[in-house]
Amino acid sequence: MTHSIQVKDLTLNFGAVSVLKTLNLDVAEGEFIVLLGPSGCGKSTLLNCLAGLLDITDGQIFIKGKNVTWAEPSDRGIGMVFQSYALYPQMTVRGNLSFGLKNAKLPKEEIDKRVARASEILQIEPLLDRKPGALSGGQRQRVAIGRALVRDVDVFLFDEPLSNLDAKLRSELRVEIKRLHSRLKNTMVYVTHDQIEALTLADRIAVMRGGIIQQLDAPQTIYNRPSNLFVAGFIGSPSMNFLHGATVDGGRAFLFGDTRIDLAGYDGGAVLERSKAILGLRPEHLHIQMEPEAGHTIPALVEIDEPMGADSLVWLKAGETQMSVRVPVERRLAPGTHVHLKVDISKASIFDTASEQRV
Repeated sequence: MTHSIQVKDLTLNFGAVSVLKTLNLDVAEGEFIVLLGPSGCGKSTLLNCLAGLLDITDGQIFIKGKNVTWAEPSDRGIGMVFQSYALYPQMTVRGNLSFGLKNAKLPKEEIDKRVARASEILQIEPLLDRKPGALSGGQRQRVAIGRALVRDVDVFLFDEPLSNLDAKLRSELRVEIKRLHSRLKNTMVYVTHDQIEALTLADRIAVMRGGIIQQLDAPQTIYNRPSNLFVAGFIGSPSMNFLHGATVDGGRAFLFGDTRIDLAGYDGGAVLERSKAILGLRPEHLHIQMEPEAGHTIPALVEIDEPMGADSLVWLKAGETQMSVRVPVERRLAPGTHVHLKVDISKASIFDTASEQRV
């Protein structure tokens, strides 16, 4: 495998505060990597280190096999798209796209060719003679992407480029960025706190917390087999349901209050007898039925039925634990109804309470 980006033992300290901690990351040629995590997790900081906007404390960064650890941003072969559009208001779209190329002393024919190509790819040709003030937010962000595109580089870095847009525009531009990657086949590293963006765009997602990559994997693996409790709780809307209990019978069952759940068919590691464990269940991996089934169901009380359009979310109480279940929108359940939740144990995750790691 050819690596487009390699980060080796990268550490970044701001004074006594450790922001990135011995971080390693390999990005394959043409791969779309999303750095995902809550505010303050270090994702934008890592992107700025890759771009050369921050000097790292220790470690090395390679882009296309070249050590760029101390190289200037302009010498790294990257194009960057920021959260703010950062367009020159006094220039037309054409002027904004060509400004960096003129500074680089490229021939006019080459500049015109690159601007025309970027405009055609991003469908902004009719906007070339307008100024940013006459553009919508989505059009401005297209121009900002185009400004990176004209640099004709192998690696694109996106720092939350859609966060200033409304939900409809975010959805539309997400598709445009997906199309852009499919057409160009360039390496892209994309920072977001929006898990929908991450799950729909990424070839692989790096979930970050406290300056450390918690899990780096394909979106479906991250969603279905989270490596620890943090990843499981951060990915998914609504969040995974967590039942606090213990594994019993040599790891053959999980005890939640007085309810025993059979673990036969669990798709994880060896489940050992341990004093405490947490059973994680996605809302779509639970099924509501009216009759109990020994070893497979959890008694619960319906609290709220929340229609979501394509389906509904039913919020329930199992003992003192709040839970949510996805059901077909046509199925309505009145608050106060006693039901039983059938567990699809093959889709479940079990976490060790002490280490919070998946077992």
